[in-house]
Amino acid sequence: MRVKTRFAPSPTGYLHIGGVRTALFSWLYARHHGGSFVLRIEDTDRERSTEASIQAILTGMAWVGLDYDEGPFRQTERFERYTTVAAEMLARGTAYRCYCSRDELEAMRAEQVARGENPRYDGRCRDRQAPVAGVNPVIRLRSPREGSVTVHDLVRGDVSFSNADLDDVILMRSDGVPTFHFGVVVDDADMGITHVIRGDDHLNNTPRHIHIQQALGVPVPVYAHLPMILGADGTRLSKRHGAVNVLEYRERGYLPDALLNYLVRLGWSHGDQEVFSREEMIELFDIAAVNAAASRFNPDKLGWLNQQYILARDRSQLAAEFGAFMDLRGLEHDQGPPLEQVVDAYRERAVTLEDMAQASTYVFHDFAAIDAKAARQHLKAGTVPVLSQVIERLEALPGWQREVIHDVLQAVAAALGIGFGKVGQPVRVAITGGTVSPPIDVTLQLIGRERVLHRLRQALQLAQAQPPVS
Repeated sequence: MRVKTRFAPSPTGYLHIGGVRTALFSWLYARHHGGSFVLRIEDTDRERSTEASIQAILTGMAWVGLDYDEGPFRQTERFERYTTVAAEMLARGTAYRCYCSRDELEAMRAEQVARGENPRYDGRCRDRQAPVAGVNPVIRLRSPREGSVTVHDLVRGDVSFSNADLDDVILMRSDGVPTFHFGVVVDDADMGITHVIRGDDHLNNTPRHIHIQQALGVPVPVYAHLPMILGADGTRLSKRHGAVNVLEYRERGYLPDALLNYLVRLGWSHGDQEVFSREEMIELFDIAAVNAAASRFNPDKLGWLNQQYILARDRSQLAAEFGAFMDLRGLEHDQGPPLEQVVDAYRERAVTLEDMAQASTYVFHDFAAIDAKAARQHLKAGTVPVLSQVIERLEALPGWQREVIHDVLQAVAAALGIGFGKVGQPVRVAITGGTVSPPIDVTLQLIGRERVLHRLRQALQLAQAQPPVS
């Protein structure tokens, strides 16, 4: 049997973290076994499904790099198939038409609740022979009423459900639109899905799906229900915890590999290993090692992991990702140094690409003003000789390399009989507008001769305007 998995999101909103984790585990299982991975868009909810959401899903999948072998299929393009299958089930007697009105169903459920029973459809139309004039019926599954059905789950083990607790699920609505239960089973059968890996919120749906599969006479796929992801406080993951559009992580400067690495560790582990390449994830992933307990989303751990990826990234790849991030955010970088040099200088302090972009802004653009506190502390009248000598010596340099720049600053410190920091920090404030940057010689080289000398001259004027210390 060749493994075939699928990811089947509903386009009623963005692709969130939980959805990406489900897609990742399905993708890994298929790739690990040399199988196929299918993307299917379950867009039968006409009121809530939007084209914008579909495009967000496709863009999100492309960004995280979860490539699919088939699809994307859309359920709305398969309505004729669902209608045909439903008609075949009616002909075989495995399904029936139900003419119950909404009022009738509500009254039935109210009576069941009053008797202390769980509300469920009581099958009153199972044996109805004559249609009801003027009523468009729904089509229901004629499900078994006795015995039980067992889900053989790769994560949770065997989970059994009594058939007496499962009602005759609706397959086709009165408007001819398939329900989720019917569409997903027909699609999985037609597409040859062998393994269904999805969130455990679907576990209670699975016995109904097995009933439909048995009625259709199609193979029952192997199921694996993943534990939910909770927020750091143990409550259901929500927007405030980070359950946002996965593309927001792109906009915040996270690397897709780091995000996938973090998500694979939410419920799965391989010893004490924390950092996995994609190749290692594919090689080592074992669905049997997925923990059935819920996992907690920890944004700090994600940040740490992203930083590890930034530190270890090949400079050319990181530069390309940094450039794409800046383009995404509308940050111009054409007038600056090569991005390979920028990422080498700023990756040590960056948790995200956004951190890197913010820290290196002055490399690409002149700043409006020097930080007032930094200017008061480091651009005083006493720094005039420092800045004057630095400007004079830098102007005389034949080249603009880190080593010769460092020698100039060292020579100024020696000539004035002061420590290197007494030279480096005023220069840093002058050329960056603040007190933090990579090594000062690296920073000067990145910013470039013209910009450095221009900013130093402005800073010198500011220092000359300060009153001498009495």
